[in-house]
Amino acid sequence: MSEQANITKDPAYNAADPGDFQTMLDVDRYNARSTAFDKIISATHDHFWDPLDKKYIDFSEPFDINKNYMVDTDLIMELKTAVADKLNEDQKIKLANLNTLWSFSSILHGEQGALSLSASLCHILRDPGAQEYAANQTREEARHVTGFAKYIQARWGKPAPVGPALGGLLTELVASPLVWKKIVGMQMLVEGLAMGAFATFYSQGKDPLMVKLCQLVMTDEAFHHKFGKIWADRTIPHLSKGEAEKIEDWALEVFNTLLFNLASPEQKQWVYAQVGLDWQWVQAAVMEALTDVQIRHELSKSTNIFRVLIKTLLKAGIITDRTRANYSAYVDMAELHAEGDHMIGDDIAEEGIRQLIKINGGKAFSPLSAVAAE
Repeated sequence: MSEQANITKDPAYNAADPGDFQTMLDVDRYNARSTAFDKIISATHDHFWDPLDKKYIDFSEPFDINKNYMVDTDLIMELKTAVADKLNEDQKIKLANLNTLWSFSSILHGEQGALSLSASLCHILRDPGAQEYAANQTREEARHVTGFAKYIQARWGKPAPVGPALGGLLTELVASPLVWKKIVGMQMLVEGLAMGAFATFYSQGKDPLMVKLCQLVMTDEAFHHKFGKIWADRTIPHLSKGEAEKIEDWALEVFNTLLFNLASPEQKQWVYAQVGLDWQWVQAAVMEALTDVQIRHELSKSTNIFRVLIKTLLKAGIITDRTRANYSAYVDMAELHAEGDHMIGDDIAEEGIRQLIKINGGKAFSPLSAVAAE
């Protein structure tokens, strides 16, 4: 793989062809280890948890999804439209909780994508430090897959199929041989989306098991997010104009795909069928209510998944004056810029790590901000 194709600006992200294992046996490679990721690697022990051990999380905790909303109804867009007028209370609960199944199934598929992508980075990253970090993330993503699979099994039985938009993106990222696309796509776009989702379900979830699982996962994801930040700090300032625009345009394309397709009624036809609604009618009702003003209002909430995603791209330098207007239609970019580097999920993750250290009998707690520093 040519360095130009991979847009490599720092040797820590040098990559080999996926089929060229001989490169990994180069004796000079072993002593050329970057220290950029050592702090995140060492912090792994601080946030260890096991989804199969009840001292961390107990998936047998009961919750009646037929009688109780799993999340605050403010999260259910359909219930803010004419859809609500068509349903009785039991149907509203069913619709809301099936929407939650859709969200958590998408999260599960995303975690599987992150697991496979992290493993693929192990095959191509030449730097031993970057490779070890990717191996650590692979392990952590694997426990996320287990955790969300067990949660979905406990509440619904089995997950919903992946939607075309998310499935297509994940397939593209896992299959790509380009490190920059994997890191921007997964560690920044998808992980940014995930941190927003976990923070939302943590703050607005009504199922205690859901809230606990989201916090545990966030103790890992916050560090995955830091890996993306390190890449941006070491890469973005050194890009040529053409390279920067290529990454910026691709990020915007992915953002738009996710914003307008991730939870669109067309992708959730089976949900509406279970409460006797035609998906096309639902789509019309949602489109009537979902004006740009409404979207901007929703994205103004600090835990909104797309707001967190936009902030991630902005702070990484991937949003410039070229594309700023595309995002400012939905969020206050000046407000995001003024917030500093702190992410909405960091406080939740730090509190979770404190709890894990008590359970694990570990060492003194190091804040995420310190771990992220090089």
